[in-house]
Amino acid sequence: MRPGLWRRPGLWRRPAPAVLMAAWGGNHYSPLLLLYREVDGYSAVEVNAFFAFYVLGLVPGFLFAGPLADRYGRRRLVVAALLLGIAGSVVLAAGSATVAWMCAGRLISGVSVAMAMVAGTSWIKELSQHDAGPSARARRASLTLTAGFGLGAGVSGVLAQWGPAPTVLPYVLQIGLSLAALPSLLRAPETRPGPAGQPDQAGQPDQAGQPRSWWADLGVPPAGRRRFWLVVVPLAPWVFAAPSLAFVVAPALVADRISAARIGFAALLAVLTLCTGAGVQPFVPWIGRVTRGRAAVAGLGAVAAGCAVLAVDARVQSPVLAVADTVLFGAGYGVCIVCGLVEVQAMAAPAGLAGLTGVYYSLTYIGFTVPVILAGLAHHTSYATLLAALAVLSATCAGVVATGLRARPAPA
Repeated sequence: MRPGLWRRPGLWRRPAPAVLMAAWGGNHYSPLLLLYREVDGYSAVEVNAFFAFYVLGLVPGFLFAGPLADRYGRRRLVVAALLLGIAGSVVLAAGSATVAWMCAGRLISGVSVAMAMVAGTSWIKELSQHDAGPSARARRASLTLTAGFGLGAGVSGVLAQWGPAPTVLPYVLQIGLSLAALPSLLRAPETRPGPAGQPDQAGQPDQAGQPRSWWADLGVPPAGRRRFWLVVVPLAPWVFAAPSLAFVVAPALVADRISAARIGFAALLAVLTLCTGAGVQPFVPWIGRVTRGRAAVAGLGAVAAGCAVLAVDARVQSPVLAVADTVLFGAGYGVCIVCGLVEVQAMAAPAGLAGLTGVYYSLTYIGFTVPVILAGLAHHTSYATLLAALAVLSATCAGVVATGLRARPAPA
């Protein structure tokens, strides 16, 4: 590839379908949870174990994919992520009646999603740096992920509720679309150097001459540490706590009211939440201007309001209220994920972008443990009380973030 060719506008669209399909492969499982309990007779403990194995693949994937992508390039990691996503779907489709196979499939899917999120969003950001500002770069990456998460949950939920072979067809579709995304991915230009001293596709040598250490790649630059701890850390877990509350906890609270279409209803809440999240992301710069740079605080405020509404719904069990709550949780998710990416991309050194992005995503996925924590604590108190406490906690985090935003941003 000619030097500088990767600086042409629009090239970020080449790896985007692969990143979208990896996200699809990670989230299309969510609306199938009720299906597995009904069709294969899995217990709540076994279903939670499937989720635990997914997280077991995610966290090390986040922490290792970043340094590997910074050292060996983005394309290799995203290609590996796409192929692992296909392998995970094959295992899940073939072994849906076996606990061990389900755990293995979810573990593989977790690694795939982590690699695609870290290397893919870093790649999209770098391919966008000559035709978009910092906020637009972050939005392109987050919208790609959000579209994948939303389409995966929505399409698979519909197929599981009304389609034939509900434990197989969702995976077959994801495999086919992933293979279709591969040619575009292979044509996307590399933006990072190869091993030490090797030029990248832009013809630029590795300035350091030696690969960064794993720990250095995951580290926060000194200029951004205070802002990282006061803004990114209290913000990140709510990125995925919001959607997990919207389409895991909310449908469970109203399950008795919609028993005839529980799988479809869970898919509907997932789609509405993520569509709202995608729809609000282009307006994050405007929200930032209106709030004088406090868009992240506004996002956390929406999450706190969503928790308060869901606390009420825990008592009244209204499906209509659950649907309405997706707007609050979706808006909170959309604003928070963009704000977090903007912060991390601004403070990361170019040679450590994927590494620090991996740290950020590791923190965001803490939010997916919220439904499990609530289920454990529900033996001691009511869901209404627990959700009210979450509303207070998220509002407190908004206050911490407001304080941290007064710190000078790290240089881009």
